[in-house]
Amino acid sequence: MQDNRQQRIDQFIDSQPVSGYQKRIIFLCFLVAALDGLDTACVGFIGPAIRNHWHLTAAALAPVFGAGLFGTMAGGILLGPVADRHGRKTVLVASVFLFGISSLLSAFSPDVHFLVVMRFLTGVGLGGAMPNSITLTSEYCPTEKRSGYVTLMFCGFTIGASAGGMLTAQLVNTIGWEGVFIAGGLLPLLLLPFLMVYLPESIRFLLLLGKKRAVVRVAEIVSRIVAPGTAVPELLADEKVQGSPVRTLFERGVVAGTLLIWTLFFMSLLIIYLLTSWMPVLLASAGMSLEAAALISMMHQVGAAMGSIWLGRQMDRFNPQRVLAWAYLASIPMIVLCALSGNMRSLIVLAVFALGFLVSGGQIGGYALVAGFYPTSSRSTGVSWANAIGRIGAALGSMAGGAMMAVGMHLREIILTLTIPAIVATVSLFLLGIIRSAGSPEAVKRGNAIPGVR
Repeated sequence: MQDNRQQRIDQFIDSQPVSGYQKRIIFLCFLVAALDGLDTACVGFIGPAIRNHWHLTAAALAPVFGAGLFGTMAGGILLGPVADRHGRKTVLVASVFLFGISSLLSAFSPDVHFLVVMRFLTGVGLGGAMPNSITLTSEYCPTEKRSGYVTLMFCGFTIGASAGGMLTAQLVNTIGWEGVFIAGGLLPLLLLPFLMVYLPESIRFLLLLGKKRAVVRVAEIVSRIVAPGTAVPELLADEKVQGSPVRTLFERGVVAGTLLIWTLFFMSLLIIYLLTSWMPVLLASAGMSLEAAALISMMHQVGAAMGSIWLGRQMDRFNPQRVLAWAYLASIPMIVLCALSGNMRSLIVLAVFALGFLVSGGQIGGYALVAGFYPTSSRSTGVSWANAIGRIGAALGSMAGGAMMAVGMHLREIILTLTIPAIVATVSLFLLGIIRSAGSPEAVKRGNAIPGVR
């Protein structure tokens, strides 16, 4: 029997085996991530159908794709601080409702301008949902297993993207682009009641509130986590940080890490989006059919899922920054292989899979990294803003390929340029590891520790 003594919340979570209640939280967040991936994949496949419906030019269709991306950035920037002020669950539920209803209304768009607005609002919802799913998963997992569980949860995105892309490609001619949007809207709305009933608020957030009702809710949650016959200790909240959650990201002892994390996310998503956006062109230049190109492109998502799980486990065992740094370093020769593979299908498959494993898997590991970097009072803001900065890199990556082609660069040269952001991401991670190894007294005081670092 454990004595009924005071414990910090992180000490309590670490002292308990992962309960079925915690696994249910992770699974619900997994489903949210899967819906995000499904939406991301579907839009690319229904683009031609939308273009034909309204007889649009490629330039007129571009805002439909860009609106969701900019909405995601806006959602991350705006809703992250709101979640730190008013609760992760509150913002997560509201975000799922927003992207569900916006997707549903997209199916009834009278013109492309209305669709662009709906895609922007869908992006805002996704920008608020994903970071809070990551934050909740992180806060309900023990330190020694946190990276593994966060990356496992985020696999929902890759699974949703793979399944959604394949299903949409098969069904868009049957149910139309409107039917795809209806399905994409109904699924999150059907998930909403389960999130409202079965997904708890963050214990850390409730403890920081200090209100009587919040304390009662903490006791209910803790009773479902503790092992049978174990006395429930009095839990202590993290030290409450005064001022804006955004300002915390730039405090002394934190700002250097914030800038390095932003650099990592920017460079990583630039690589991923430039590569995936121009993958069909690469495969077509190798003389492959559309069906073969789709299967090979799917290998990137398979690699991402496998890589995220493996890297997450290694992050729990070893220094997480170094694990990710070595992954990005290993991606550099794979980028070169991808660029120089020509029409050798086996080499292309190997390179695409490896880049999914190392870069996309590493990016997912990056979410686990940032979730453990900031204190409770600014964690959602930290994750959301890192994700938003990464989306800027994603937008640049999506557009950069076309811009470089416009100035006469060959596709091989374009892909080779990805070695530069890979090197920058690697250096950023090694520098972040040095900063964390040195240890900041201010960060330690606030309980600011990345998973796996003692």
